Amino acid sequence: MIPMLRNSRFLPSFTDDFFGKDFMSDFFDSSVNKTIPEVNVLENKDAFMIEVAAPGLEKKDFKIDVNNNVLTISSEREAKNVDEKKKYIRREFSYSTFQRTFSLPESVDQEKIRANHKDGILSIEIPKRDEVKEKPRKEIKIS
Repeated sequence: MIPMLRNSRFLPSFTDDFFGKDFMSDFFDSSVNKTIPEVNVLENKDAFMIEVAAPGLEKKDFKIDVNNNVLTISSEREAKNVDEKKKYIRREFSYSTFQRTFSLPESVDQEKIRANHKDGILSIEIPKRDEVKEKPRKEIKIS
């Protein structure tokens, strides 16, 4: 093994759990101005919840899909600024895009995933399948 690559931050960690970092996040230098929103991932007994901080984006700006146990959240938005000067008009077109991907565990019910957008936060609820939900303790009587 090449010693300088062994601890390189450019190699993805294979110990990240299924909701770990995006695979490609380690390939981009942190000094680059990214448009990738930050996320929170929560778990309770019934579901996982992903919260995406995306101020300035609206519900229509997002696309969410699941394919082969991979949840993809993406957005592409065009912003137009027009600056009128004395005898000409200057137009600047800019595009804002991002994509976040998460590997889903086998324990989730992909058919029941729901999303909600409110106050700049995109919330995605990923329910667990009934058979993997934590069951309450049950006492077994001896006969």
